[in-house]
Amino acid sequence: MEEKISLKELFNVLKKRLIMIIIITLIFGIAAGLISKVFLTPIYESSTQLLVNQKETDSSSIYQNNQVQTNIQLINTYNVIIKSPSILDDVIQRMNLDYTAKELNEKITVVSQKDSQVFAVTVQDPDPEQARDIANTVAYVFTKKIGHIMSVNNISVLARAEISEHPDPIKPNTKLNTLIGLVVGLMLSVGIAYLLDYLDNTIKNQKELEDLLGLPVLGVISQMDEDNLIPQPKKSLLERLRKGGKGV
Repeated sequence: MEEKISLKELFNVLKKRLIMIIIITLIFGIAAGLISKVFLTPIYESSTQLLVNQKETDSSSIYQNNQVQTNIQLINTYNVIIKSPSILDDVIQRMNLDYTAKELNEKITVVSQKDSQVFAVTVQDPDPEQARDIANTVAYVFTKKIGHIMSVNNISVLARAEISEHPDPIKPNTKLNTLIGLVVGLMLSVGIAYLLDYLDNTIKNQKELEDLLGLPVLGVISQMDEDNLIPQPKKSLLERLRKGGKGV
């Protein structure tokens, strides 16, 4: 026999276990928010921008045609050099950081926009002021040492890293994590509701019995109380019996 489930039946399952669904959803949302707010370390981000600007040569036509492309190609090389130990070890020494070059490398991201002579050095750290100072120090050391490394002098700081009066961490995102917790809790609670309904084999009404047997129900036995099964003597007759049966 093919079993068919209507949308109404699905809705009834949700309605029957609505309180459970709400409780589980709220528990997951609150838990995700508390974990993000209390247990996860906030991370702050600060960036500085560098400009690659090659000196103009005597031939202006060559400069116009090739110089920008040359600068853009150099950025790919600079992205590697700026995160190399020769730069980061100097930064660690200047700032007296308790990091290795590898650990500091993991905090730094170098991003360049397509067809642009500008690239950004971004630092993430639990301390917003330290993130700013690392970004500015990396930019400073790089501009000072790149001339010795590649025999060029075409890097300048376009914008120094700054922090606002009340900086906001970039992660964890408490609102987003709370929303994700609510969605996960909702999905899980709905799944549990349908699972409990699927495992419940009891017959609850006449329609379920007809669907199970494939036969129509011809009659229903009503539930009766014991008071309705055995007639009770009238109060006046009981009183006469207690008095010795007079007048019976």
